[in-house]
Amino acid sequence: MDFETVMQELEGLGKERTKKIYISNGAHEPLFGVPTGAMKPIAKKIKINQGLAEELYSTGNYDAMYFAGIIADPKAMTEADFNRWMDGAYFYMLSDYVVSVTLSESSMAQDVADKWIASGEELRMSAGWSCYCWLLGNRLDNEFSESKILNMLDLVKKSIHDSQERAKSAMNNFLYTTGTSYLPLHEKAVETAKAVGTVEIQRDNKKSSFLNACESIQKEIDRGRIGFKRKYVRC
Repeated sequence: MDFETVMQELEGLGKERTKKIYISNGAHEPLFGVPTGAMKPIAKKIKINQGLAEELYSTGNYDAMYFAGIIADPKAMTEADFNRWMDGAYFYMLSDYVVSVTLSESSMAQDVADKWIASGEELRMSAGWSCYCWLLGNRLDNEFSESKILNMLDLVKKSIHDSQERAKSAMNNFLYTTGTSYLPLHEKAVETAKAVGTVEIQRDNKKSSFLNACESIQKEIDRGRIGFKRKYVRC
């Protein structure tokens, strides 16, 4: 399936209601408003195609960019490629659910995510923290340095309330994911989440939302889901 055909198929799957939801979350034209589940049949036909993924991502069309993440080959991408994709990620649904997800399936995931977290740029930080969430929720515990994750928990404790909004949200999710999916530091994550307390996320033209990682972890404890790992990260 070539680029033109994919774009036509995506356009045909667009829904006005979905488009409005994406726009309310920060997407802008061009976009079609394709529900993510509707992309699966096209993805099954294409499987992995990095060349096509690059063409689609470079359109600036949100749906095409999202689909690019589904068919991308993370193992074929360099650090420069991930940075270029990050440069094009203009809002959190791209940074946290396309770029960071794709990065999480590469061997350089932690190295690149560390640089993004240290960048001071809101969406890069958000993508970096989100990448660790995808990693911790999928990879075996022994693939991580316990001391490194411990230092990251300390960083969250010290800086989350003073961070930019999207970074705050991703850092809160990191607390939750560490507490839920990384058994060596489950108790430390709960302790840190208690110390952090409720995190206020301010949003443009919307009411603030309030996140509490401790409460979210407790729900997973009650469900008996501590140590849970996803089988797959991408759709």
